[in-house]
Amino acid sequence: MTGFTDCSTSKNRTCWLKGPHKEYNIKTDYENEVPVGVTRKYYLEASEMNITADGVVNPGGKVFNSSFPGPWIQACWGDELEITVQNNLPQNGTTIHWHGIRQLNQSAMDGVNGVTQCPIAPGQNFTYKFRAMQYGSSWYHSHYSLQYGDGLQGPMTIYGPSSDSYDAAIDPILMTDWAHISAFEAWTTGKTKADSILLNGMGQYVPPKLEGSHELKIDLLPKYTIHFKKGVRYLLRLINTSVDSTFIFSIDSHNISVIGMDFVPITPYNTTSVLIGIGQRYHVIVEANPNMASQDGNYWIRTVPAKGCGSFNGVPEKKTGILRYNALSTSDPTTTQNTFDEQCSDENYTNLSPILKWKVPETINSHHPFVAGFTKVKGPPYYPETEKNRWDLHHAPMWLDFGRPTLLHLSEDLEKNKPLVVVNGDWSKDSWVELTILGQDLPAKIPGVDKGRLVPRVAHPIHLHGHDFALLAQSDQAYNITYANSIIQRNNPPRRDVALLPLGGFLVIAFKSDNPGTWLMHCHIAWHASSGLALQIIENKANITIEAETRDEMSRTCREWDRWVYKGNHYKPLQDDSGI
Repeated sequence: MTGFTDCSTSKNRTCWLKGPHKEYNIKTDYENEVPVGVTRKYYLEASEMNITADGVVNPGGKVFNSSFPGPWIQACWGDELEITVQNNLPQNGTTIHWHGIRQLNQSAMDGVNGVTQCPIAPGQNFTYKFRAMQYGSSWYHSHYSLQYGDGLQGPMTIYGPSSDSYDAAIDPILMTDWAHISAFEAWTTGKTKADSILLNGMGQYVPPKLEGSHELKIDLLPKYTIHFKKGVRYLLRLINTSVDSTFIFSIDSHNISVIGMDFVPITPYNTTSVLIGIGQRYHVIVEANPNMASQDGNYWIRTVPAKGCGSFNGVPEKKTGILRYNALSTSDPTTTQNTFDEQCSDENYTNLSPILKWKVPETINSHHPFVAGFTKVKGPPYYPETEKNRWDLHHAPMWLDFGRPTLLHLSEDLEKNKPLVVVNGDWSKDSWVELTILGQDLPAKIPGVDKGRLVPRVAHPIHLHGHDFALLAQSDQAYNITYANSIIQRNNPPRRDVALLPLGGFLVIAFKSDNPGTWLMHCHIAWHASSGLALQIIENKANITIEAETRDEMSRTCREWDRWVYKGNHYKPLQDDSGI
């Protein structure tokens, strides 16, 4: 920016840009004030590739630019991004979602097939254009069915201020569960357990020891490794890109200072570990000063599946990386795990205090509770058409029409098509909307909510597109309105775009109705999303606008998609899950 200078230093990361009459810093209201940046262009090519991430080949791999994870997308707060996606997958469409990006007044760039656009047909491309109004770390991934579980994912960092100082930064650390078959094959066969845990695409498979069988011989690949220099404060960007698993990240004998969650800077707090749900991100600082020294200067990095939040064939290797103080060392660490709770629950609610404070008003638009449960359905559009239980959140399990995205059909009465799971919200601008999401059946009838459904006791990472939401309440207790009202926090509640619905409990979230568009809300366990655990919010339909150039590109993408589908050079059936 003309007249502005960089004011971020290792001693003071709270400042970002300083001008003669204005400063952009950690307390700037980034939802309304954003620096003027530059335009940064990226090119991503989706293609098939065998992936040997843990010593065993997965022949169903799908990658960006022939790498897993995909290229690191980097920009600065206020920059414009133009990212062209070329689809070279021979038998799959694709769309790419920029996880957590607000996409203010441009939901056409959110990258959800069947909601914001048609899939990009094989041999075709689409250019996503959006502004980086927030800052922090995230990831981009395919939103076409289960593709991201096959490798179509990569890290994204928007540089900006931080709530605490650090000397150096480590490249983003993506943690994921990993299988040896395509997620599409796992879905159709029911073999949905993972085989290993990866950090940045690197892991070591530990074969289950089956009675009476010979142990499978695996060539062990190197573990993910980082190097520290004593006394230096390092920023780590932690991102969970899993299909099914919530992880607890720790480094033996080191404390962690948590300074940011998702795209929200928070007041720092200290801990020995951090629990990261699917789609969640944390910025943490680790000081290179172990509280218990090892003789060789090596320490295990651990990625532990939270209890009940992930499923593996056998016991996966949880020592997923190595921190070395001596770059020449090649020996394995002998350190022991820090003490921490392994229950599947978000970081302590009271620790998650945003720097930029929000106060959520009492007067609010509210909806009856949404229940994450099973509904028995059969017949079209679902596949197979035989009766079976499917996950849902509202009215019916989601089943999108790839070729008829909601954003291009707003003139229709979409709520009548129950499998689209549309919630129309014609709220006044800047009013607040409150949603309650339950993980258990209701003790009494509430209008609009079906009682008596099967509601398995499972924790769900709930992700809302298009908004950061205020997390007004989060509890593992059974829901009743009196109790919920007694714990709701409206004065600077935690704020993020993914929150864990506790096993058997409930969430109460709120967002400001300031972003007209079509926005998906869904469980980020890929199997649950594929089953239908999602809904789409049409926010202030009358105010949704699409630029003429963008609408032309959307229409072209749909024509190319229809043409490719008509040719029939695709897997059959074309769609065997919700589409997301």
